[in-house]
Amino acid sequence: MAADFLMHEKIWFDKFKYDDAEKRYYEQMNGPVASPSCQQSASTTSSAGPGGDQNELIARIANLEVENQNLHSVVADLQLAISKLETRLNTLEKSSTSHHPSATPPTQHVTPMKKVESPAAPPKKVELPSAPPAKKVGPSEADDEDEDDDIDLFGSGDEEEDQEAAKVREERLRQYAEKKSKKPGLIAKSSILLDVKPWDDETDMAMMEECVRSIQMDGLVWGASKLVPVGYGIKKLQIQCVVEDDKVGTDILEEEITKFEDYVQSVDIAAFNKI
Repeated sequence: MAADFLMHEKIWFDKFKYDDAEKRYYEQMNGPVASPSCQQSASTTSSAGPGGDQNELIARIANLEVENQNLHSVVADLQLAISKLETRLNTLEKSSTSHHPSATPPTQHVTPMKKVESPAAPPKKVELPSAPPAKKVGPSEADDEDEDDDIDLFGSGDEEEDQEAAKVREERLRQYAEKKSKKPGLIAKSSILLDVKPWDDETDMAMMEECVRSIQMDGLVWGASKLVPVGYGIKKLQIQCVVEDDKVGTDILEEEITKFEDYVQSVDIAAFNKI
């Protein structure tokens, strides 16, 4: 009966939930709500609300402005000091370029017991002694001079020695020339990489390589080879050889390889290097 009676009454059973939600909302907005017993103390400390935060923000902004002004004054002082230093450096550079140290006068080294003559004294004339009169040459003295002219100081044996030295030098030069002519000269060689292409994928590549290696020439040496795929199942023969430039040329090689018309379609030079 009591339950039926309560069902017909308009009673708000969940009011405490909405009160708690409203309380939390206002606490988030303005801080925790003071109890009735603490309303008096809260009135004295009303600055804890939004108004207190605003006052604190204004105070911080004022402090920042003061610090900014101080920094501006410090920067201005530094700029003034730097400008003074620049002007001073410019004046010092100008004075250093305009001032050249004068050369020190050379000092005279005076030995003791020796008097230095004053530069004002006029130089003394030095009289040279007159040449003695030429003597008359007599006939006997003339004969002695003729005999001295006939004397060979170096001797005629030097000419014979010069001829022998020239013969020895010529003989040595001849031997050196003969020795140099017998020495073999440098043989110029080249390394060639050839691309030998077949007609189609049915070409016997082993037989084609055998035909290419069957070409023998003086100055031709065949090297390694491999099959390189081209496309559509077709492979080309890449073979290397070393040739002597004076004996074998690339034109001769291409002509000899293309003679095997049943296997070879074309020949290209993939690489050419001097050895």
